[in-house]
Amino acid sequence: MGGADASFPDPGSLQRGRFHYLPVAPGRLEFAVEVRRAILRDKPQVVAVELPVTLEEAYLRALERLPQITVLVYPDEKEADRGVYVPVEPADPFTEAIRTALETGAEDMFCDPDLGERPHLPDVYPDPYSLGHIGLSKYIEAYRVYPQPRSDAIAEHAAGIAWKLQGADPLAEVLVVISLNLLDPVLDAMQEPQPEPRGRRRRRDVELLNPHPDCLSEITAEYPYLQDCYERARVAAECPERRRVQLEVLREAEKSYEANAGEAVTHWQRRLMARYTRNLAFTNGDLTAGVFDLTVAARALVDDNYGWEVWQAANRYPAQKAESELETVNLSGEEMWRNTRKIRLHRRLPRPKQRLRPLGLKPRKKEKFEGEWAREFQGQAICSYPPEDLVIENYGRLVKKKAKSILSEERSRTEPFATSLLDGIDLRETIRNWHEGKIYVRQLDKIAGEVGSVIVIFDPDADGRYTYLTTWLGEHQNESDMAFYSTNPFEHIVGPGIGRAEYGGFLMSLPPRRMIDVWGDPDYDYAENKPERLLMAGMDYSIHRHVVYVAAKPPRSVFRSIAARFGRNILYVPMGQLSPQKLKKIRAVHVLDSYERRRDAKDYIW
Repeated sequence: MGGADASFPDPGSLQRGRFHYLPVAPGRLEFAVEVRRAILRDKPQVVAVELPVTLEEAYLRALERLPQITVLVYPDEKEADRGVYVPVEPADPFTEAIRTALETGAEDMFCDPDLGERPHLPDVYPDPYSLGHIGLSKYIEAYRVYPQPRSDAIAEHAAGIAWKLQGADPLAEVLVVISLNLLDPVLDAMQEPQPEPRGRRRRRDVELLNPHPDCLSEITAEYPYLQDCYERARVAAECPERRRVQLEVLREAEKSYEANAGEAVTHWQRRLMARYTRNLAFTNGDLTAGVFDLTVAARALVDDNYGWEVWQAANRYPAQKAESELETVNLSGEEMWRNTRKIRLHRRLPRPKQRLRPLGLKPRKKEKFEGEWAREFQGQAICSYPPEDLVIENYGRLVKKKAKSILSEERSRTEPFATSLLDGIDLRETIRNWHEGKIYVRQLDKIAGEVGSVIVIFDPDADGRYTYLTTWLGEHQNESDMAFYSTNPFEHIVGPGIGRAEYGGFLMSLPPRRMIDVWGDPDYDYAENKPERLLMAGMDYSIHRHVVYVAAKPPRSVFRSIAARFGRNILYVPMGQLSPQKLKKIRAVHVLDSYERRRDAKDYIW
């Protein structure tokens, strides 16, 4: 028997005589890259992998189909009506080990004895993304610092693997690709000759299936788009950078979202998605987010349609075909894995039946000839569309309440209940400190003063897209004066004398009929961009101490001193704390070229 020398001087070494051990995290792309590099660099004569000997024939057939993904299935011994599924995917280190061994002419060896159900071992590993920063040796060293639990079943399993390794060619250099959680038990078992295990020698009922392209995201360890990137980079043994691949997924999803839903993802939503996915990853103990986290973030910060597009983009794997010489099946994650998470997406895209016009519904009016409506612009005055004014005024009041509640929350304090309930029980703090047996109550520090001006910035306009700058006055005591910048409404004519635009940002201030042209006022020439000019005007025209500023980023710190000079206080509300649906609803603005247009505007505005 060709076992390792029991008196080997360095028990922590992974080079034991002719055996070189390469521990991996199963299914993870970074380890597949390390395995390929090691085989191409060291050219071992034998590559041994921790795969069942009974699946060798079927596994090699599945390798021939790569880059198409195959699933091996055989009956579960405990539950006759269930199957055991083994996906054969490109980014798995065991798959890569056999695949590269065949390319280099090395002998492959399947060394798992297949004793039945694999003994339970903790399969949680540090995020393999760290390999690119600390290297493989430090990753393995850090993992082995904390010994894994042992049991008789684990010892028997490791002994079966050791027996197979000890039967390898005694003159050959052997690379052993094995799971990190089984490394030390196998190293210990290799210290002495092992008897032949009691496992079966072969399985006759292993079936190969072709998974449908639509189900790959649910059944693969790494999401399909990432595996496709790996497949294109593996020839050079390069490792796709996970964060760059995630960015590519989101960009492709944005294109599909814009084409299918007719809407665009804004820069502040991208920024919040990056922060949100980072937090989700940290919650799971990872450094980078997975496809589930990306989908959750896309749905939460944009909408269900965008979440669907992200999931679809991550599931893109061109090599997989629905038609195959094997039976094609649409598997679910619940069939493949024990621990799964679900996300429910409600797409709101028009279907053919929904696009049918109901009987009696008048169609939207169209021009008799191109340019007909543009000719009717008189160019003498402009005005707004009253129903839109009501919507935006109501939203302004909502934002004022939101800003005051945020500031009140920031100034609130929580303390154990003593003599008074103050402003109510703080359930979150009470549950968090349940072990103390105390009830916590909250006191809200209500802010003094009212909110005056409201500034909402959808886009700071770094690329100069919003060229239309105007200021208009409220028509009655409940309608604000308003200054805004938008796209040019006269480039998108939707009716005779009616133009449609998209806000980049706006300022609202009460009482009305006080605001002069904000865009030409030299008092605000200090501003570096349009949002800053609106903010300065908002502080100037506000009759109350507090001014609300809604944007993706807070204003520059210098505006604190400017606000103090005005005797004002800026209440910053992050754009991400407001409903995307409501923001989308108020972002469109229609400009009418005279008051007479209001009579017929309802026939052209949607």
